[in-house]
Amino acid sequence: MENSVYLLEDDESICELVKCTLATCGIGCFAFGTVKDFFAALEKKQPDLCLLDVMLPDGNGFDVLKRVKEEYTAPCIMLSALGKETDKVRGLNLGADDYISKPFGVLEFTARVKAALRRNHDSAVLRVGSLEMDSGRMTAVYRGKELVLSSTEFRLLRYFARNEGKVLAREAILNDVWGYGFGETRTLDNHVARLRKAGLDFETVFGVGYKFLAD
Repeated sequence: MENSVYLLEDDESICELVKCTLATCGIGCFAFGTVKDFFAALEKKQPDLCLLDVMLPDGNGFDVLKRVKEEYTAPCIMLSALGKETDKVRGLNLGADDYISKPFGVLEFTARVKAALRRNHDSAVLRVGSLEMDSGRMTAVYRGKELVLSSTEFRLLRYFARNEGKVLAREAILNDVWGYGFGETRTLDNHVARLRKAGLDFETVFGVGYKFLAD
């Protein structure tokens, strides 16, 4: 199978549903019922995508997400019965690439997984001014210095770089980078602030969004 997905989920019925659904799309899915087993597999090989439940027998999915984003490069989608807006915002602020609430529709779930995989496999090298980004290697070099970025920060910067000099609305950025549009902007602002600390130039367009300026 072309793509591989790691599923951290202790509900066997959900595991079977996800595995069968992804198999019909040619996507291999490996399920793990505990955090311990999940990280043991992750240390041996990184998948193309991680699907993470929140409530687990030996840990919390948000803690797992944080560790994955700190130590690995695989994108992550939260898959949880905790569907409140505050839960979604928490996951996205921690770096989740998407958040799907249970119960979920199979068609929407498949579309979101495929979208995440497409974003992850975009291997083009992008050069804008003094910035060079290699999506295949997940590396970004600015003014000769390699930047240390999370996968979400990398995707966000790549999105801005492809639209260099354009004023981008917050809602459009959220939809195109995170894949949702319920209007929460705090997570975007936090990520832009971290990119600014790396020396990148973002202009705030009040009431609209941001503009990235390369040199």
